[in-house]
Amino acid sequence: MTPDRLLPTRRTAALAVAAVLTADGLLHVLWSTGTTWPARDAASLSYAVLGIDAPFTPPVVLPLAAALFGGAVLVTARARLGRSHRLGRLLQAGTLAVACGTALRGLAGLGWAAGLRTGLDAGAGDTFHLLNRSLYTPLCLLLAAAALRVAAREDAPARAR
Repeated sequence: MTPDRLLPTRRTAALAVAAVLTADGLLHVLWSTGTTWPARDAASLSYAVLGIDAPFTPPVVLPLAAALFGGAVLVTARARLGRSHRLGRLLQAGTLAVACGTALRGLAGLGWAAGLRTGLDAGAGDTFHLLNRSLYTPLCLLLAAAALRVAAREDAPARAR
């Protein structure tokens, strides 16, 4: 089996990225209603998700939801339409922005997992660190790789023999 066969297709990678970004966007919309699920209160939610005490109010979370939904649309459109589409450059830039954003979060998560506490509140407790190591960081690094797969140059068409 060649290494290319081990990689997901561009569309499969785009579907995975879009599914995660959409699910995260839906969580942000839910949180904008005042619901703190799966935490017991807003402070616990903030510490578990961000590692800091930040408000989960509509003016804060709805723009984040819109950015997540927008990223899902850009990555999906890039996979479906390709670079040669009239919006190809915009779709490529958007997909690379998703890859960079998720890679940056993944790299920050690696630093936090290694013991750096930069940007985190002391009151965050163990929940954020557990979620960071087991969920947020690995997921962000996988999303970055998948978005890069979507952004990768299309294979040249096979020549007729």
